Amino acid sequence: MTLDCVKTVCPYCGVGCGLEAVPTTQKDGTSGWKIRGDRAHPSSQGMVCVKGATVMDAIHTNRLLQPLYRATLDQPLQPISWDAALNLIAERIHTTQQNYDRDAIAMYGSGQFQTEDYYVAQKLIKGCLGTNNFDANSRLCMSSAVSGYIQSFGSDGPPCCYDDLEQTDCAFLIGTNTAECHPIIFNRLRKHHKANPHVKLIVVDPRRTPTAEAADLHLAIRPGTDIDLLNGIGCLLLQQEAVDISFVQQHTNGFENYIEVLRHYTPTAVAQRCGIDEADLRLAAQYWAASHAVLSLWSMGMNQSSEGTAKVRSLIDLHLLTGMIGKPGAGPFSLTGQPNAMGGREAGGLAHLLPGYRSVKNANHRRELEQFWNLPAGHLSAQVGRTICDTIEGLETGDIRFLWIAATNPVVSLPDLDRVKAALERSPFTVYQDAYYPTETSQFAHLLLPAAQWSEKTGCMTNSERVVTLSQAFQEPMGEARSDWSIFAEVGRRLGFGHQFAFETSADVFAEFVQLTRDRPCDMAHINHARLQAVGPQQWGKPEIQASSPSGATPASGSARLYTNHHFATADGRANFGAFHSRGLAEPPNPDYPFVFTNGRLYGHWHTQTRTGHIEKIRQMHPQPFLEIHPRDAATLGVEQGDIVEVRSRRGSAQFPAKITRGIAPGTVFAPMHWGFLWADHAEINVLTHPTSCPDSRQPELKACAVQLIPVAQLPSLECIESPKAMTASNS
Repeated sequence: MTLDCVKTVCPYCGVGCGLEAVPTTQKDGTSGWKIRGDRAHPSSQGMVCVKGATVMDAIHTNRLLQPLYRATLDQPLQPISWDAALNLIAERIHTTQQNYDRDAIAMYGSGQFQTEDYYVAQKLIKGCLGTNNFDANSRLCMSSAVSGYIQSFGSDGPPCCYDDLEQTDCAFLIGTNTAECHPIIFNRLRKHHKANPHVKLIVVDPRRTPTAEAADLHLAIRPGTDIDLLNGIGCLLLQQEAVDISFVQQHTNGFENYIEVLRHYTPTAVAQRCGIDEADLRLAAQYWAASHAVLSLWSMGMNQSSEGTAKVRSLIDLHLLTGMIGKPGAGPFSLTGQPNAMGGREAGGLAHLLPGYRSVKNANHRRELEQFWNLPAGHLSAQVGRTICDTIEGLETGDIRFLWIAATNPVVSLPDLDRVKAALERSPFTVYQDAYYPTETSQFAHLLLPAAQWSEKTGCMTNSERVVTLSQAFQEPMGEARSDWSIFAEVGRRLGFGHQFAFETSADVFAEFVQLTRDRPCDMAHINHARLQAVGPQQWGKPEIQASSPSGATPASGSARLYTNHHFATADGRANFGAFHSRGLAEPPNPDYPFVFTNGRLYGHWHTQTRTGHIEKIRQMHPQPFLEIHPRDAATLGVEQGDIVEVRSRRGSAQFPAKITRGIAPGTVFAPMHWGFLWADHAEINVLTHPTSCPDSRQPELKACAVQLIPVAQLPSLECIESPKAMTASNS
């Protein structure tokens, strides 16, 4: 390692892979940076996927370089100074509060934020402005996991660590295509699986994904039958007496209600509902019962559901039933979708949260924040803020008058997309803060602010195993770009809150934030920028306990696992069983819409392509969108490989080339999520999806909707855009 090597962390998924940026000299004599894996990082051990390896290829492409403004959306965007832009924001916020109320303001943030960005935004919006209308795209990602953990254990926080991947003897993966979406985690698990023949890998997914290809047992259940399956396994575990009675009696509540529910999920009935062989269901239960350490992993396939919290809790119930928690190799482990969605949860970055794993509904928590932020008693709102879907409704009704979007692209990612676009067109004033331009969302903004991105700003990110890594800047921001936290802080100062935003560096921000975690479940009071830079990544928890790492990588400090003493964060210290019956899909298929449409990520691309769409290696891997369809369904429709198929739901339609494969179940079709209207014509998956959400987590059911399929004649191929359609400052 050279002296000039800079340690950082990958800005893509929630695995949190350590990277090193090494200065290089190009053939033409100019300087640059090479990215490689950080072998000392405890989470990734030097491994890196194609996205992390090529991240520098898109840093300087299609960047937003200066603030742009227009009074109305039908006008061209024109350059504006930072001073004028910040004054305009402060003026609009002040006017909105005077003419309406504080809840007429809303912000929509991102798991791409660093923790410092998240924290300053919470202090501004929820603290100084007194509205809880801050939500983040983690609402679309991890809110069901948050809700499930809180209801079952009394607190958010994944209880496992990555070392469990090498210590489990039964890995149960449900609703996650880990091989493509979290490849470094999968590499660790797969290596352990291959080296130990006794280790079993169970994968639950309607598709035969690369993850399922590696499984000892693939359960290709019908979409929406997750709870049926989990309760069916629970019923069999009861029958086999594979229950840790001592753990259940001493450390849980609600067992009687749970077993009463399980009686309704007999193996034959469950197999029929799920569309799987009863023998496979019994084998899954047998693998679980015979294991000494069961590790379950899940992601969007569970979370993005109208019963997402119930699914998560039904999975946790199996761990409580068998005592599979708080010990090496065992426990329920959510795989975070974005690089700092965990940090966002710690900083209070959802509409019902406050920093330090606090709740807006808890009067004591609000008082603690008011005192810490030097705000009047009673200033913080007790009302849960608007989720992003609620904010869209607020734009429709005129209740939201000022919307600030940062570091996310909702005009691709939100459900019922035509409705979203129409609502954004009605917004009186939308600020959009992003590193890239154009994006689909930029076409609906009045004021665009250029944000510094990864490599240009220093801040912290927390990964899925609660490890905090310092993402260090190693080059100057492009153009006039600024760090997100500094933009929020400057607006706060211009609104008269100079004392609250007297930060000079991101290290100052983080030092203040961690004080709010002291003696909280996510205690990070022992962590600061200087320590992270000197010692390396740190895992939050009890600092005196060291995480073991059989890999030989530098261990992160903190408790490797939560609940090792089986004392939970509930009022009585006991974990809570859930007792849920399966409701199925919010929009099941019917004769008019006979297919279930589902969607997901591809290995190379990331979300809406603002970065990865500009990387040639990735473009060659994934040149265009597609629709997976089973050969039986294709034959019935008269569709051949590559034919264009129109997919219609009750809300809209999209078109995709057919990819005929037995890897998808009959009656189900799949398309990737990455192509917005700037990247391909008529390929937006979210014009199809609906906003029906889980009543607890408020996470939309993005994973399934009812559709019909119509072959499109005489269309040789879907038009894909090699780069985003041209937009300039003078032409919107």
